[in-house]
Amino acid sequence: MLVSFDLLLNAVVAGILLGGFYAAVSIGVTISFGMLDIANISQPAFILLGCYAAYVINGTWGVDPIVIGVVTTPLFFLLGMVVYRLYYYAFERRGEQAIQGLAFFFGLLFVGEVSLVLVFGVDYRFVEARYIGPSIHLGIVELPLRMLLPCVFSLVMVGVVQLYLSRSFIGRAILAVSQDPGALQLMAASPTRIKQIAFGISIATCAVAGAFLIIIQPVEPSIGRDYIGRIFAICVLGGMTSMPGMLLASMLLGIVESITATFYGPSWAPAVAFGLLLITLAVRPAGLLGR
Repeated sequence: MLVSFDLLLNAVVAGILLGGFYAAVSIGVTISFGMLDIANISQPAFILLGCYAAYVINGTWGVDPIVIGVVTTPLFFLLGMVVYRLYYYAFERRGEQAIQGLAFFFGLLFVGEVSLVLVFGVDYRFVEARYIGPSIHLGIVELPLRMLLPCVFSLVMVGVVQLYLSRSFIGRAILAVSQDPGALQLMAASPTRIKQIAFGISIATCAVAGAFLIIIQPVEPSIGRDYIGRIFAICVLGGMTSMPGMLLASMLLGIVESITATFYGPSWAPAVAFGLLLITLAVRPAGLLGR
């Protein structure tokens, strides 16, 4: 019985750490899909771009992966603004935002994956850092630093984004742009410009999320497919526009996956997690903290 308790406690702790990482990869989709109504299914491709940026710079100059993620954030922000402009002129300006826009982002996902395969091949790549191997032991609980640090920094990133959205004029405009663009124009703010900034922020988070991913595990170009369903599920479960809800959903999904993988095997983890999603939405269609 004691062994089972140890396993359960460590599984819960591991799930919380995993949930912190899930929050990092889900921030961007919460902004683009939840707040802008843009189903950016290419988000994992940008996260993988962050992975390989960390891999190249870490391998060449030995810079810490988390530092690389933070430093490259402005470049990803500019990239996101360019991508939104392409999307706007090709689809949104003409009122085509559903199937056509989805095809656009699917194309980006495919092009991104193929480009990474052509440049880096299909071998797994990893980074080196002093904290990737060691763990902290608190009694019977083990805290791998490669999971703990991404979780802590993810919580900081969620807090910073939430503070920006709730306290700044542009942040409040982002929250309002999908609800009432006309009212936003009366406040001398361009809905298109606000969406461009918001989409830039959603892609900027991929730089840090990508650094976290390659710290946690080796990566190869097709690994992003594993996260498409999860990040959209977390966004919906959290309540679409709610950052605290997204964080809560990430933790819940991480804990459920960890406990399932520990006691029943990894192959059951996604099925149980998405089953929980369906049950929760059946009871509360607006999500955990949705309005």
